[in-house]
Amino acid sequence: MRVKLTEIAEVIRSKNSGPYELTFDIIFKEQEVFEKVCGGNFINKELIAKLYRIPVEKVIDIVEFKPAKAIKATIERPISSGELGETDVYGAQQHAPLLLVDVEI
Repeated sequence: MRVKLTEIAEVIRSKNSGPYELTFDIIFKEQEVFEKVCGGNFINKELIAKLYRIPVEKVIDIVEFKPAKAIKATIERPISSGELGETDVYGAQQHAPLLLVDVEI
């Protein structure tokens, strides 16, 4: 069954991980669903690269953190925080592409 990430995640957010990186957190409502998503490898470097239109090499890491039922993805910021032309100093508005993702559970 395919479902939207927004239906199975309690939190989907983005934030700075320093001035040169963005981190995306997906925190799931249920342990079983978290484990199915992790087991299916749906949240991977290729997906993040596609969503954010960046080369896969710019995706720094994808981490599954079982105690929190969370997946964390970190990418290089396209423009460093506070640089001229940058529009989201805190990186808090960058998670929107994740809201459209659907996964198999």
